[in-house]
Order: sequence, then structure tokens, then C-alpha cells
Amino acid sequence: MRSEYCGLVSRKHLGQTVTLCGWVHRRRDHGGVIFVDLRDREGLVQVVADPDAPETFRTADRLRSEYVIRVAGKVRERPAGTVNPDLPTGEVEVLAQTIEILNPSAPPAFQLDDDNLSEMVRLEHRVLDLRRPAMQKNLKLRYRAAMAVRGFLDRHGFIDIETPMLTRSTPEGARDYLVPARVHPGEFYALPQSPQLFKQMLMVAGYDRYYQIVRCFRDEDLRADRQPEFTQIDVETSFLDQGEIISLMEALIRHVFKETLGAALPDPFPRISYDEAMSRYGSDKPDLRVPLELTELTDVMKNVAFKVFAGPANAPGGRVAGLRVPGGAALTRGEIDGYTEFVKIYGAKGLAYIKLETLAKDGAGPGLSSPILKYLPAGVTDVTIRRTGAVGGDLIFFGADTAKIVNEALGALRARIGHERGLAENGWRPLWVLDFPMFEWDGEEQRWNAMHHPFTSPADGHEDLLEKDPGRARAKAHDMVVNGWEIGGGSVRIHRADVQQKVFRALDIGADEAQAKFGFLLDALQYGAPPHGGIAFGLDRIVALMAGADSIRDVIAFPKTQRAQCLLTRAPSPVDEKQLRELHIRLRRAEAKKT
Repeated sequence: MRSEYCGLVSRKHLGQTVTLCGWVHRRRDHGGVIFVDLRDREGLVQVVADPDAPETFRTADRLRSEYVIRVAGKVRERPAGTVNPDLPTGEVEVLAQTIEILNPSAPPAFQLDDDNLSEMVRLEHRVLDLRRPAMQKNLKLRYRAAMAVRGFLDRHGFIDIETPMLTRSTPEGARDYLVPARVHPGEFYALPQSPQLFKQMLMVAGYDRYYQIVRCFRDEDLRADRQPEFTQIDVETSFLDQGEIISLMEALIRHVFKETLGAALPDPFPRISYDEAMSRYGSDKPDLRVPLELTELTDVMKNVAFKVFAGPANAPGGRVAGLRVPGGAALTRGEIDGYTEFVKIYGAKGLAYIKLETLAKDGAGPGLSSPILKYLPAGVTDVTIRRTGAVGGDLIFFGADTAKIVNEALGALRARIGHERGLAENGWRPLWVLDFPMFEWDGEEQRWNAMHHPFTSPADGHEDLLEKDPGRARAKAHDMVVNGWEIGGGSVRIHRADVQQKVFRALDIGADEAQAKFGFLLDALQYGAPPHGGIAFGLDRIVALMAGADSIRDVIAFPKTQRAQCLLTRAPSPVDEKQLRELHIRLRRAEAKKT
């Protein structure tokens, strides 16, 4: 039906007759000559309907936004003074010889070039939203990134193998989406949170290098970088140690950014430990574009009379830290109050500060101003200033609470201030975060939980700590972070039964429970399991980063809202009684009313 895409018509087609198909983006009547901007997935081209072709002109006069049409015409140069340098097709236009309306359109719910649409409107009319050039650019970017991944992994000997969508429920950190089994009344499948267990069994089966670009499902609270269904680049290898896995996967991401964006990432990526990341940045996914760092002050504040600092400084698991803000002395009280409210989101009770004015009254150096100065000896403030590196004109914010709250609050504040005050650098700043704890303590349940999953291998020499001192055990785990987004995480897996049993005991998982939850994997591991490990990258997050999108919803064709709803299809939705009976399900009346 067509000879060219609209957005690919160029000077090389001058004098040629082309046939184009697409949507009417805009129609303009300029004193008897009608101009039509015709759009397809490759872009726009200007079509001209002249009164000298009466039938074509009459058809052009009937066109409205989003009509689907077919145009045949000759490509010519635009007249002098009408060239549009912002369009790839801006030097040429198509003089229409025939115009055929393939399908009219109802008036669209919004103009496709409106940049101020609410996300709710966009998601409700997602088909129209996906026609917008920005969305088409994002989805083509996603396609190119996925193809770059496939090409790299294929060249390095990886095999694409599918794993089941209907499996059994296993504890992997989030709620499962459950699917009732009609032919097995009272029993359920679970949609996979990841292919983790299957890819390990593929390693036992001898496939050596596996990958899959796969849908995963987690029933958890949502945010900008989470969806109930999302896409992973899932990778597993045998007979590679952690360093080799990291080097290979780093090369993959460098290749993807180069092929997709033409961007050259560092070689190699920086590598820091989890403990260093938390100490310096308050986050295990630090944005290295922001040069600000946290300064440890716990030891300095142990003996001060100011209980707000001394209490956490002397409490087990407490921390006091400072955050130097260059030029921060210029912050107004209103701005400081705004930051104080911000850190309360993360559990902080407040935000103490010291300002270093540009010049003291005696001219000897920076003068200090703060509501807390009267509580701090001069020696303590001197050490604080020296450690943070603060100078005249700066401000020091303080966090004092449990280490978790201080890290989360000051870590988030660090990133916000860095970007708001223009301190962040441009470009791509990737890194690896390594040496994660094996376990994290659940205060409510009074037990250890696996920080990643129970099949993560402990660091060499840490096997005995699994039972003696679980809190000190470190894991062969690795996360890749780019510009403050965790884009991938993985580990070396446990392949020895004795080590696996130690991990289960540390997690208070008995033999019967382990067999009930993971028996199929444990059975497979008995038959000559090779050393193996891997990683899973979030394709949605990678593409959102590349596109500069604020949310991964902007790089997914048909996403859900933060309430896990599809506004286009109105899912989830009620089902009729017959379907429920077939599945042997009865809804409680009170719950049915709520839905």
C-alpha cells in the first residue's frame, strides 16, 4: 500500500512519486492551498493539496485529525523560506496527486502534541497516547536496547530458554500473584516473581549460559520504578567466578548504551562495598553524579550534653552523620523547613543544622549560626567542620537516629539537594555495589531474613559465620547502579548442600519447610550442581534511564497505575458467578461489597 515511511522521505526522493500511509497530524488551509502533516511511526512529512487537482483538493478539505489516509504524490523541494530545520523531512514536501481516506476518526480525546496531559488521561486513552512521537520514540528505544542485549549475549554463547509462567508459590520477598487451578480444586499456581529457581536448575541441567527477556510478577506496593508486571533481562552462567560474571555483565551494559545511545560508559565501572556505600552516601544505590557525601560523626557526639545527638551516638545501631552543603548558608528558613519536612518522610524527627557565614564579625574566619550551637562544645564543632570540609558560606545538616533512618533520610536529602542546587554532574555514572550482608534482622518477627534470597552464596571464609554470627556474614552479591537507579542485581549461588543447610538454619527454616518450599530445587542440586551465578537487569528501568523518563510507565506500552489498575482495559474487573464456580471459589459477601 505504501512505498515509503512518512518520516523517511528526504532529498534522495526528489522528483520521485511516493505512496504514503499514515495519520493526519494537522491540517492547515492557507489561502486555497491545503497543507497536511502526515504522520507514521518514523515521523512527519508535509503533504500539499493544490486546487489544480480538484478531486484531491476536495478530499483534503474533508480531512480531520487522526484520519487514516493514503497519499500518492511527487516529492519536491519546499519553497525558499519555508524549510523546517527541526524536521528530518523539513527540506521537502509531497505534492498530492491522490488522497484516499482509509478510515475517518472520531475527534481525539486530546491533541497529540499537548505536553501537559495528566497521566490518568494518557493511561485511559493509551492507544492515542502511544501515537505521540515521544512515546513512539521511547518504545523504539526499548526495542533497540533489547536487540542489543540479544546480540551481545548470543555472541557470548548464551542460549535463550523460556521458563514457566504458571509455577508454584515460593517465598521470594514479595507477595505472589495466585492463579486458581480449575482441574485441581483448592490449589493454585503462582505467577513467577523471577525465573530464579528455574535458571538454577538449568545450570544443573548443563546449559551453562542461559538468558531470557522475561515477564515477572510481584504483588507489592507500587511507585515510579515498580510495576506489578515488569521485564527482566535474566542471566545465569556456570563455571564463572564472581569477578568474571561482573566483568561480562559490565561489558553487556557498556555495549547496550553504546549501541542504543552512542554513549561510552567507563571501563571498568567503579566498585564499592555495601558498607562504604551506606557510610558515604546513605544508600546502596548512590547517584554518583552528586558529589556530596555523608560524614561520620557518631564518635564525636558520644559525650555531648545534647541528648538528640548523644542518645543515638551511644545506642546500639545508632548513628550521627553530617551532610555538608556547599553554599548552603544562603538557604532561607523556609527552605530549611522544607527539607526538614522532607526527611520526616523517612522517619527522621527533625533536621539540625549549622551555618558557616562567609565572614565572622572579627574577620578571623567563618562565623557560625545555629539553634544547636549552645549545646555543642567548641571542640566538637571544630572537629565537625574539619571532618566535613565545610568553609565559609556552607551549611552542615545533621542526622541522628538509628543508622537505618539516618542513612535513608540523609541519603535522600543528599540526592535532592544535589539536583535542586545544580551540584549534580551530567552524564552516566555507573558503579557496582558489592559485599552485601547475607541477612537483615526482622525486629517484628525476631528472626533473620535473607537480604537477597536464601540461595545466595556467602563470601569465602564466611560459611562458619552463618550459624555463629549471621549479622557479620557477607554475600557474594552484586548490584549494578546507574545514576542512582539500581538496574541489576545478582549473586553467586550456593551449589553445595552443606552450605545451603547452614543458610536454612540461620533463617530458621527447618528441613521439612525447606523441602516443602524448595524441594524441587534441592533435589536437583543433589545431582552434580556446578558452581554458578548470574544477574537480572530491569529492562524497564534501563530504558527509562536512557529515555530520561521520570517513570517506567513511560517506557511500557500498557502499564498499570500505582494502584495496579489498567485504565485502558479496566483491569482488574469482576468475573461472573459461573467462572467462580468452575474454579471452586466463593467470594465472601463483605469482601465482594468492597470490590
